[in-house]
Amino acid sequence: MSASLVDNPWFYAAAIPTVVLAGLAKGAFGGGMAGFAVPLMALTIAPAQAAAIMLPILMVTDALGLYAYWGLWDRRLMRVILPAGLVGTALGWLTFRFLPDYWLRILLGVISVTFVACNVLPRAPQLARPTDAKGRFWATVAGLTSFIAHAGGPPLNIYLLPQKLETVAFTGTLLVFFAAINAAKVLPYLLLGLFDATNVATSVALAPVGALGIGLGIWLRKRLSKRVFFGIIYAAMFLTGCQLLYVGLRDLLG
Repeated sequence: MSASLVDNPWFYAAAIPTVVLAGLAKGAFGGGMAGFAVPLMALTIAPAQAAAIMLPILMVTDALGLYAYWGLWDRRLMRVILPAGLVGTALGWLTFRFLPDYWLRILLGVISVTFVACNVLPRAPQLARPTDAKGRFWATVAGLTSFIAHAGGPPLNIYLLPQKLETVAFTGTLLVFFAAINAAKVLPYLLLGLFDATNVATSVALAPVGALGIGLGIWLRKRLSKRVFFGIIYAAMFLTGCQLLYVGLRDLLG
């Protein structure tokens, strides 16, 4: 089995800035916006391969993020969302071979864009205060979509953003949730045969780029006001949703 790297230069043109941004998003915002990585990489390689390459990179950035944010998450919310997220991860494992990537991306795109529109447009109706039941639902969806495309951020943000947490607690809660979910993906990915030598070697080569990104994200987070912080999250969530819609519709119609 060859241990050579992915040999498509266009892959690295997409992957290097994407991995930096994914690390930056995790360091500044807890990882809830890393869902753009797989769709962008999937412009040059298969989506399943992109997901497999990204998982070890995300786990490296998870470890660095946990060190920086240890003990700073919301424990009550974690008791609501983490068990449900693990259930969603199991559902993702069971449906991975049967659920078309494009429908998942279209659904995520619609959810993301609609949520942002309902919260930022003038006189838009505000969503009802989140309940624990809604938290379990959206965390389950986040676990499912995270397993398939590392795109669990938009569903989980639908529950977490209305909580109006302090920026550090928001970031820490997202980071711990996705660190646990990413760790839970390792065995299923192995059993699905996604960790071949080429994918692992490419992940190792790109991991330092992700570490650089998370350092930049931690530096940036300390310099943002709460209003700017959440404004960036809404903007990134909207852009991620548009990207997911574009890629999903392109694959569906093409």
